[in-house]
Amino acid sequence: MEVHLIAIGGGSGSGKTWLAERLVKEFGKDAGRLSLDDFYRDLSHLPSEERDRTNFDHPNAIDWTLFRRCLEGICTSETAELPSYDFATHTRRTETKSWPPRRLVVLDGLWLLRRVELRRLYRLRVVVECPENIRLERRLARDQRERGRSAQSVRAQFAQHVTPMHNRFVAGQARHADLVVASPTSPARFAELTTRCGQLLRK
Repeated sequence: MEVHLIAIGGGSGSGKTWLAERLVKEFGKDAGRLSLDDFYRDLSHLPSEERDRTNFDHPNAIDWTLFRRCLEGICTSETAELPSYDFATHTRRTETKSWPPRRLVVLDGLWLLRRVELRRLYRLRVVVECPENIRLERRLARDQRERGRSAQSVRAQFAQHVTPMHNRFVAGQARHADLVVASPTSPARFAELTTRCGQLLRK
C-alpha cells in the first residue's frame, strides 16, 4: 500500500489541527491524523519549575529522531506505536498509541517544513496563515480549557516565546509550501486541498 504524507504547518493557533481533522473526516477510513505535538521531548528528569521555563516554541523541543523513525515506519505500511504527550506535566505518557496502516496520513505541527530530510517525505506541503491577534485568542481558549493554564501565563508565554519563535522559525516555511491557505479556510480553498489529496489516492 502506498502511503501519502500530507504536512500542514503554521503558527500556534493558526488552525492547523482544525484543517487536519476536517481533512481526515473527508477521507474517512483512508486517512488518519498525526500531531507533531506528541513528539515533544520528555522532561520527566527535570524539576517542575525547570520544565515550566522550557521554551516549547523552539524546534529543539521536539524529538526529531523519534518523529522521523515513526514516519519511516508509517510509510512502509507498518503498524506503528506512537508516543503521547502530557502538556500539564511536560512529560511523555507511558502508554503509546497504535497507528494502523493508512493511505493518507495528515500531519500537523509548527515546524514540519523546516527540515529538508522531512520535506522530501511529504507528498503535499501546506501552510496555514492567520493574523497574530486571532492566533492569540485561540491559544488563550485552548490552553485554559485543555491545559489548565491561566490567561496571564498564556499571554506572557505568547509574548516571550510564541511570537519571537514564530518570526524566527515558523513564518518562513511558507516558501516551501505547495499550497498556502488563509485561516479561516474558505470552502473553495478546502475543496482545492481535498481535490489534490484525492488525486494522490487515485494514483
